[in-house]
Amino acid sequence: MTQDEIAEAARLLAEARRTGERIAGLPVQPGSVVEAHAIQDAVAARLGEPVGAFKANAPLNEEPTRGLIHARAIRPSPARVPAGGAPDRGVEGEVAFRFTRDLPPRAEPYARDEVAGAIDACAAIEVVSSRFQDHTTRSALEKLADGISNSGFVPGAPVRDWRGLNLGSIHVALSVNGQVVLEQDGGHPTGDPLGVAVELVNMMRTGAGVRAGQFVTCGSYTGLRFLKPGDACAVRFEGLGGAEVAFEG
Repeated sequence: MTQDEIAEAARLLAEARRTGERIAGLPVQPGSVVEAHAIQDAVAARLGEPVGAFKANAPLNEEPTRGLIHARAIRPSPARVPAGGAPDRGVEGEVAFRFTRDLPPRAEPYARDEVAGAIDACAAIEVVSSRFQDHTTRSALEKLADGISNSGFVPGAPVRDWRGLNLGSIHVALSVNGQVVLEQDGGHPTGDPLGVAVELVNMMRTGAGVRAGQFVTCGSYTGLRFLKPGDACAVRFEGLGGAEVAFEG
């Protein structure tokens, strides 16, 4: 993509975020993760909003990716979200981390222990909603340009003493309208959310770095579920606490 094409894609996505009017697609498809990330960065610059959190993916043997979550999209648990503000109303129960100190840009990669020593953990719900009229027809890179379809982030209370928890097999329960719809041990895509956080930090170390107070959410334990206006959802991780969100109809 040219710089003009990146700028036009960012203009369309930023306007969709401002107005809530969804778009059919981007006029030119990003051809790489780097280009999709550049569109995300240009959207944030157009909106002039601080980045309060990241969502990160690090599939085995694949290039890691990240999505920017703007600070205004973060609602601490228990949260209420206008249904029209997230029309898809997708929810994912996740383990997230809050940075307790800056991890600034540097040439040398950050080690796992360095990152673990700079974060608290928390339960979280990611709210998923696309800026595209039909996200099922859009490419993975197009959805990556749209912040991996992020529409909101609901963190629970951070836990400082989390390193004794086995996050790969942690017990998780998801309920909708007070009824448990999923209960299991583990379920994270890689079994290692901390490893995903390390990948995020090392993606960001060549740019702006990460700052104290920002979050990273590291992949769904519960899959993606779509709710209705008026529905309420809660996730709870044993030893880590929970998070709740309700969609106001």
